[in-house]
Amino acid sequence: MNKGTVILSHGLESGPNATKVSRMAALAEGAGWRSERPDYSDLSAPQGRLEHLLERCAANAGRSLVLVGSSMGAYISALASLRVPVNGLFLLAPPVALPNAQTFDLAAPRSVIVHGWADELIPAPLVCSYAQVRGIELLMVDDGHRLSASLDRICAHFQLFLKECASP
Repeated sequence: MNKGTVILSHGLESGPNATKVSRMAALAEGAGWRSERPDYSDLSAPQGRLEHLLERCAANAGRSLVLVGSSMGAYISALASLRVPVNGLFLLAPPVALPNAQTFDLAAPRSVIVHGWADELIPAPLVCSYAQVRGIELLMVDDGHRLSASLDRICAHFQLFLKECASP
């Protein structure tokens, strides 16, 4: 049974075969979702990455769609949600404030942000404030920007999130 498509977007200095997105893709597939992991490694600018993601979203039109992103991947996933209907957003270490960039915003019936208290690139208080003002579910973990020490916990939360996204 295909519940829809999960598109997992990696961060700026990562790739589609990175540990986080690979493991989450396997979880999605095991839960009955189709997964895609676009390669943005040749696209450094956020706009180019966003356009590539929107192309993947268009190719999945008519299916339930969940966007997952880490860091820059979270940024473009959130922006894509403003332009295409999505069932859910699962954002890891999102840059809620980027200098000289489009304002970070999102639109999804279900959204979760996962962030590390010790994130060295994106201050935790900024993310906490963003989530609080918008009433977005927030999972704070004792980890840095890469969230590598929290992968098991993140994956457990992601499994629950996918169940919610599959429910009417």
